[in-house]
Amino acid sequence: MRENLAFVSSQNMAFTDCMKPTELSTDKKGIKRKNWRNKIGFLLKSNSSQSIVHGMKIRSYRPTADDTHQWAQSLDKLLSHKYGKAAFCIFLKSEFCEENIEFWTACEDFRTLTSHKELASKATSIYEEFIKNEAPKEINLDFPTKNAIAQSLHEPTTDSFLVAQRKVYSLMENNSYPRFIYSDLYKELCAAARGRGQAH
Repeated sequence: MRENLAFVSSQNMAFTDCMKPTELSTDKKGIKRKNWRNKIGFLLKSNSSQSIVHGMKIRSYRPTADDTHQWAQSLDKLLSHKYGKAAFCIFLKSEFCEENIEFWTACEDFRTLTSHKELASKATSIYEEFIKNEAPKEINLDFPTKNAIAQSLHEPTTDSFLVAQRKVYSLMENNSYPRFIYSDLYKELCAAARGRGQAH
């Protein structure tokens, strides 16, 4: 049932999380596709500089085959891995929707703040950057959610953006994440990781 809902939702929201229609020129898409290949170069290159220090092998900082396999298990596992998250960011940029992951990350950072002054300052900057109408990186949220956030700016708490963050997470999970797992970028990362595993 969940798969069916995810499919219906991804069909209905094809243009809501990514690729604003005004930006769909094929030239621009072509440029973006080339860019992700350059940007993941550091993840694709094999790491031949593994060294032995004091008898301990330094683990490669590149993603392993096991890492890339785990990324396909859930969006949560992908985002909790440094290089998985970096690869997903690059993919979202190629689809013109990096504001979703940027907003999600800003909310994660926001929830770690403790001082009221920091909360107030950061809440305003997140609102200005992602929430308000015509914001430079405006994310797709319904009016009641936007309105609730605007109201909370007077007395922000660590949960001020929680509802919006969950909506954006759900949007990525049902829409961008499945496309990432079937993308050439992900396949290349898996192939590179498998190649390194066989080399050692």
